[in-house]
Amino acid sequence: MALALRHAEEAAEGGDVPVGAVVVGPRGELLAAAGNRRQRDQDPTAHAEILALRQAAQALGSWRLVHCTLYVTVEPCPMCAAACVLARLGQLVYGAKDPKLGFVGSLANLLEDPRLHHRVAWRGGLLADQAAGVLQAFFAKRRKSR
Repeated sequence: MALALRHAEEAAEGGDVPVGAVVVGPRGELLAAAGNRRQRDQDPTAHAEILALRQAAQALGSWRLVHCTLYVTVEPCPMCAAACVLARLGQLVYGAKDPKLGFVGSLANLLEDPRLHHRVAWRGGLLADQAAGVLQAFFAKRRKSR
């Protein structure tokens, strides 16, 4: 999660909302790391989780990430939660909750929806204070500059 936080800070430096994500493989090896790139790439799908899942799939040579863990600094949105399910991700660990957009417990929980073909194990709250602090600092700075 510490590496994901570093990628979140790098995203903020580039003008993106500071979210970072890391994928660890079945033997604990680092497969991918990314920060949000929506502003940089002008791509609405360039969330840290999506970018990290893509990198991990390339590294493994398979879109099935069954034995992988995604660490992300903030609770995933609906798009990213769905990507975790579609990637057959083994586990998700996130830092801070997102009460406005989070879809892994806050607004709903897509990862545990019994109607879907795959469920992702998950837990939240890892380094939550640090992750929330990065977000709060980013938005405070943004409000000041307006």
